[in-house]
Amino acid sequence: MGSYGHDALSCKTGRKMKFGYFVHDFAVSFTGFISTFEDMRKPNEIPSVSELTWRIKDLIEGQFSAITVNGEVSQPTLSRNGHLYFTLKDDQAQIACVMWRSTVQRIKLDLQHGQQINIRGDVQLYAPSGRYQIIVKAVEQAGEGALQQAYERLKTKLESEGLFAAERKRVLPEFPQIIGVVTSETGAAVQDIRATLERRYPLAHVKLYHAAVQGVGAAAEIAKGIEWFSRERADVLIVGRGGGSLEDLWPFNEEVVARAIAACSIPVISAVGHETDFSISDFVADVRAATPTQAAVLCTPDVQDLHLYIDEMSRRGERVLKQFIVNGQETIRKMVKTHALLAIRDNMRLNNERIRRFEDRMKSSVSNRVQRYKDLMQSAEKSMPQSAKVRLMQQNKRWQDIYYRLQSKNPIEPLERGFTRILQDKKWIRSSNDLQNNLPVTIEWADGKREI
Repeated sequence: MGSYGHDALSCKTGRKMKFGYFVHDFAVSFTGFISTFEDMRKPNEIPSVSELTWRIKDLIEGQFSAITVNGEVSQPTLSRNGHLYFTLKDDQAQIACVMWRSTVQRIKLDLQHGQQINIRGDVQLYAPSGRYQIIVKAVEQAGEGALQQAYERLKTKLESEGLFAAERKRVLPEFPQIIGVVTSETGAAVQDIRATLERRYPLAHVKLYHAAVQGVGAAAEIAKGIEWFSRERADVLIVGRGGGSLEDLWPFNEEVVARAIAACSIPVISAVGHETDFSISDFVADVRAATPTQAAVLCTPDVQDLHLYIDEMSRRGERVLKQFIVNGQETIRKMVKTHALLAIRDNMRLNNERIRRFEDRMKSSVSNRVQRYKDLMQSAEKSMPQSAKVRLMQQNKRWQDIYYRLQSKNPIEPLERGFTRILQDKKWIRSSNDLQNNLPVTIEWADGKREI
């Protein structure tokens, strides 16, 4: 990001200097210290390396404690034991920084390479290596001037990559069932969204992912929330917060949030700040809302408008149906008076009479054939030997036994006698222990089924 020329280093003496001149100022102080040391030493007494180092250590740590420094984060690395190491730099100099695990856990930050921050801590000289570093005790976002320049640089970068292109924008669903929201659970934004949806479209379910919306670690939390909704079921996502200063809104200008929005699998509405605030998230998102309340309006229809639309369509359908009936009645009245319809009616009468006579002949023919078959059967039975009759009776009895056994195995037979059967997932539940409370139940009768 580079230096933005802020007075950003202060110490307990009350002096403030640009971070780029920190090394130069220390060199001047060190030169004065060496001059004093040369004047004070005796002719035959030359200090050892450790003696000189400890004198320098006393000078640095006594002069530069509880300082605040502004700069750009470079190569942040979290060690396995939980300590955070990074370099703080500007366009003129750089200095090593370390944050002990207890501090990392306390402030829960997620420093990004290139992030512009202010740190507070003490300068410490490590005697074995002769290197000095800052022991960081607190971190905050940098001032607005530096942030504005970082904002413009990131905006230019992402725009050149095509992340703001209109052809990337997705259409919002017309009737969303689940609306995801990434914001603070204690902020006014989520309350405004819920109140608007309860009044405007109470059919939608709001699913909230709580994330800090300002501070050093907020951008990472917001990005994680967006990535979570890419995996979870939701129809549209609102990402935002209420208005504030550029520093307050800065997490929504971080690259990690912009790329999370670009990669999100569902349409995203950016609702950051008030009407005059524009963030990087606004440019990357599919739709930009001036406020969280407007985001809720943009992603849902108004239930009152739906009622009016349905009423209007019902009235229009009723008018069309009535007109259709009137037209049909008029057509029928005209057709009744025509000669063609009278001829059709006479033909239908003649055809009906022909069908009736044909039915009579068919009935008579079938009756005669049945009677002839009965006579033949009786004649055959009389002429049949007694042994054949016995075998026939035995065969009939076997067939009857088989029939009754099959009937006893018939699963429909109990239903025909008035019993019912309980089914779950198309399986017969034969015991109460097999019944699952989380599945629907189907009751089967002989004449049908019903799911409850």
